Amino acid sequence: MTNSSFSPIHIIGGGLAGSEAAWQVAEAGVPVILHEMRGVRGTDAHKTDGLAELVCSNSFRSDDATSNAVGVIHAEMRLAGSLIMACADKHQVPAGGALAVDRDGFSDAVTAAIHQHPLITVVREEVTGLPPEDWDLAIIATGPLTSPALAEAIRERTGKDALAFFDAIAPIVHTDSINMDICWYQSRYDKVGPGGTGKDYINCPLDEAQYNAFVNALIEGDAVGFKEWEGTPYFDGCLPIEVMAERGRETLRHGPMKPMGLTNAHNPTVKAYAVVQLRQDNALGTLYNMVGFQTKLKYGAQAEIFRMIPGLENAEFARLGGLHRNTYIHSPTLLDQSLQLKARPGLRFAGQITGCEGYVESASIGLLAGRFAAAQRKGETISVPPATTALGALLNHITGGHIVSDEEPGKRSFQPMNINFGLFPELEPGSIVKPEGIKRFRGKDKTIMKRQLIAARALEHCKTWLGAA
Repeated sequence: MTNSSFSPIHIIGGGLAGSEAAWQVAEAGVPVILHEMRGVRGTDAHKTDGLAELVCSNSFRSDDATSNAVGVIHAEMRLAGSLIMACADKHQVPAGGALAVDRDGFSDAVTAAIHQHPLITVVREEVTGLPPEDWDLAIIATGPLTSPALAEAIRERTGKDALAFFDAIAPIVHTDSINMDICWYQSRYDKVGPGGTGKDYINCPLDEAQYNAFVNALIEGDAVGFKEWEGTPYFDGCLPIEVMAERGRETLRHGPMKPMGLTNAHNPTVKAYAVVQLRQDNALGTLYNMVGFQTKLKYGAQAEIFRMIPGLENAEFARLGGLHRNTYIHSPTLLDQSLQLKARPGLRFAGQITGCEGYVESASIGLLAGRFAAAQRKGETISVPPATTALGALLNHITGGHIVSDEEPGKRSFQPMNINFGLFPELEPGSIVKPEGIKRFRGKDKTIMKRQLIAARALEHCKTWLGAA
């Protein structure tokens, strides 16, 4: 570690949030000691000991910064010098309008950058309790798979029970086992995104009889039991495919299996009743991920049921779906606006353990926690991003976001959230003006303009914030 006049900031957890936090602290000129337990102790979901390991190729979702909230937070993170976004951009793979990455290449790049930074020291060890008092500034970024010992220590200190939900991951198929005499390449509505061609997905068509047989099999499938986790709610943005099927026979064909915007290249005149899409999962194009097919089905049932899908009758799976438990704290009551634990000044939380959902969102909160901690170490005023930015909107949800339960009036309820335009403040009255020459201006057209204006405002305010920070 390079000599520095500042004492180090300790960061626990080397996922996306912890890696981004470490990078932001070090880039501010403050030393970092990054503690990562993988390599000493594994988790139920991770397969390697690399930093910032992903379990899904399309983890970064839309890259449209003009009218998509996720794209806006991408752009803001890039403006803030994000390591995670730089590595994602370098290792992107085609995915229509989304930013998908080669998972191994991405993790390797983050790992190399962290290890090569002169102000960062990586220590492979499990931290089983809260940071000792002599770690006066520290960040806990242990993610949704926080070790039981550390989770218990957090509960003991805060007096609050951690909330939990199940998160499921989708199967990955070997490309050469997909029957392309039945399937075809096409992005929905032929949309061309970063690094894409408009033909970035493999599509498997189902007629009505095939769809109904598939839904029946899902509902009757042999799923993993909940056992002691019974009653833990799912995050609605990542429902297992069989849970969606149980909510109604038409749910899937209006969700991940919707046929809209797709034309069968083998039979253009016949409209598919439903379509399963697979998205490229690695740079070589040898693996494809089943979009929206996260599942808690047992492995044997998965292989049998998913091979009912036309084109996947001989599918070979590089990875079957799985289920793991995510844990997060009740951040609105426990953290201040700079992500600092109210019960212990100097200790911050970052990433999914704070109650944000998604890899991008986790990394963005790591970015903020790192900047806040570095400013505190340097004796500078902590500058919080405006609520009109994507970073500020997500931060506000975490540190103050809650809803009131109708069943229990007055009780604060906090649930994980992806970044979305619903978290941003409304536009100033009169901001939305009907374009000249358009007679009808409402519904979808008005919504698109509203989102574009919110996105433009967010980026403008983010640049101002970063210039003043």
